[in-house]
Amino acid sequence: MGEKPQIAVLVLAAGASTRMGGALKQLLPWKDTTLLGHAISQAKASKADDVFIVLGAQASKLRSQFGQNGTTLVENEQWASGMGTSIACGVAYLTDHKKDWDGVLVMLCDQPLVDTAYLNTLIDTFTANGIVATDYGGRRGVPALFSKTFFQELALLKEDYGAREVLLRHHEDVIVLNGIGKTADVDTPEDYKNLK
Repeated sequence: MGEKPQIAVLVLAAGASTRMGGALKQLLPWKDTTLLGHAISQAKASKADDVFIVLGAQASKLRSQFGQNGTTLVENEQWASGMGTSIACGVAYLTDHKKDWDGVLVMLCDQPLVDTAYLNTLIDTFTANGIVATDYGGRRGVPALFSKTFFQELALLKEDYGAREVLLRHHEDVIVLNGIGKTADVDTPEDYKNLK
């Protein structure tokens, strides 16, 4: 691409952790921080230019903990409608408020095995009009890096499909990286116990 692409990271942290038995998973301890704190630190250490956190459920509680960490907090008022709305809200914020981004890297706050090295691999694989996604063994998902070609579509996402429909619709534009060993997420207390 010549010049270094301008990449924004969107960390999705809007969910209500309904399967966690009352615990807010964003604040579950992980290493020397929390699940969300860990995701933020990995994103900030990557080659990306800026990190944006999409909040929803218990946004004020999370804002008080993460509001001073050099990232931008974006609140999705439609968070209860699902992950698609968080991606749409974050991408709309990016395009409304900032420079001409080349791409947006969408990641989850509850995949603690996703590290800076993996995020950098996604960024290093970036192409100007394509998508770099993670292989889940037969399906593609996030972390995924979308070029600005797809921003308009991402900003129109609704409900709980996340970026899946965009990945399916443009499957010929997707470079797939092996995410084996990185994609485990924390949805239940058992998941958390097993990952720890």
